[in-house]
Amino acid sequence: MPAKYRQPGLRFEYPENWHLEEGPGAGRASVTVYSPGGAFWTVALHPRETSPLKLAELVVQAMREEYKDLDVEEVREITAGHELIGYDLAFFYMDLTNTAKIRTLRTRYGTYVFFYQGEDREFAAVEKVFQAMTTSLLRNLDNPHLWD
Repeated sequence: MPAKYRQPGLRFEYPENWHLEEGPGAGRASVTVYSPGGAFWTVALHPRETSPLKLAELVVQAMREEYKDLDVEEVREITAGHELIGYDLAFFYMDLTNTAKIRTLRTRYGTYVFFYQGEDREFAAVEKVFQAMTTSLLRNLDNPHLWD
C-alpha cells in the first residue's frame, strides 16, 4: 500500500519503503522522496506568477555549473491531462552515467517544479515510480480540499 503525503498544495502517493524529507526549498513548499538506492524525486511549489520555463532554465543553469559535460534536451509532455515543460539531462558523476528530469507546470494554485534524478541503472528501475508520483500529484490538483 502506498504512503500518502498531504500538505496544502502538495498531495501525492509514494512507496512506503522510500524516505521522505520536507525541505526548505526555493518555493513555498518542497518535498523530496528518496528511493532505497539513492535516486530521488522532488517537487517544489512556487507562486503562480513564477515562470515555469524560467524555473526549468534556472535548474539547468545550476546543473551546468556542477556538471561540465551536461547533455540537455528540451521536453514537452502530457501527464494526467496537464502539459509539462522541461528538460531531460544526462551527465557523469563518479564515473557513472546519470539521468535527471525537470518538469514544470503553472496551475491556478502556483507553479510546480518536479526534479528527479538517479544513476542510470537505478533510474531505469524507478522512473515509472517517479512518473506515478507526479501523476498522483497532478490528479490531486482537482481535489477541492487541496489546500486543507
